[in-house]
Amino acid sequence: MEIKWVEDFLSVVETLNFSRSAKLRNVTQPAFGRRIRSLETWLGAELFDRSTYPCALTSAGESFVPIAREMLNQSTQARLILRGQLAGAQATVKFAMPHTLLLTLYPKLLSEIEKCTGAMATTVQATNVHDAVMALVERHCDLLICYHHPQQGIDLDAERYAMLSLGKEPLRPYVKAVAKGVPKYALPGTAAEPVPFLSYSSYSSLSRIVEKQLSASPRPVHVFRRFESDLAEGLKSMVLEGHGVAWLPASAVTREVAEGKLTLAIAPNDNEALSTGLWSDEMDIRVYRRIDDARPDLDRIWACLRAAHAVR
Repeated sequence: MEIKWVEDFLSVVETLNFSRSAKLRNVTQPAFGRRIRSLETWLGAELFDRSTYPCALTSAGESFVPIAREMLNQSTQARLILRGQLAGAQATVKFAMPHTLLLTLYPKLLSEIEKCTGAMATTVQATNVHDAVMALVERHCDLLICYHHPQQGIDLDAERYAMLSLGKEPLRPYVKAVAKGVPKYALPGTAAEPVPFLSYSSYSSLSRIVEKQLSASPRPVHVFRRFESDLAEGLKSMVLEGHGVAWLPASAVTREVAEGKLTLAIAPNDNEALSTGLWSDEMDIRVYRRIDDARPDLDRIWACLRAAHAVR
């Protein structure tokens, strides 16, 4: 049995609505339903009467409620006790974030935080956005840092999770620079000579943003998909070798642009595209925490970040 099944069960006890609880737990409804079924299979009894609306607890479900609450309470207490024992006087703060933010944002952010808190012990789970969000929801991390954009928003319940905005991150099309900073390839391309496109995997959080840029472009964009990866760093390596155009977070290519190795995939004489930021977009960088996770070390970090960044 997994503790998240117990958390799922108690969520439905509160809402009496599988769809609402799935949303609160940031899980698709089919996956959420399977997890409840797994708990019922493990217990050997049905916990909910699904023939009524809203659903109702069965007699077995009613009996399991106090047991589930005690299980969850003991699990939480055990985690707190063991964290203190393992870390001694200084607990470890666990972050989860996409790989790109680990490389570009996290080192500077940690320095900023430690100016307020002093040296900290930290660990980082670098993964895709979905798994990073689930790490927070399932209490495998203390702080989640991720990009937010209307095309790939993070839908966490504001009553359960606090959020701060850490700033904006441009997402722009970059390409290898050749003689005098001229781009090797320039958007929008033509039907006869489409631009080689280095794309994010369809399940990547940045994929939807880029695809929207292409589909909503006021000028027809002609590209052929040459390479696909779920990591911005992988796409950047391909761009540096001249294999095509990729949309990359600006902070990931700051040094390469300054050294003249990369440039925007826009012709130098295309003043309209350059002045309007055509084919570029902007993402919000956000940090989330669980409101019920009242730890002094997290409170100090949160106060530091709130003092330095706008609250939304």
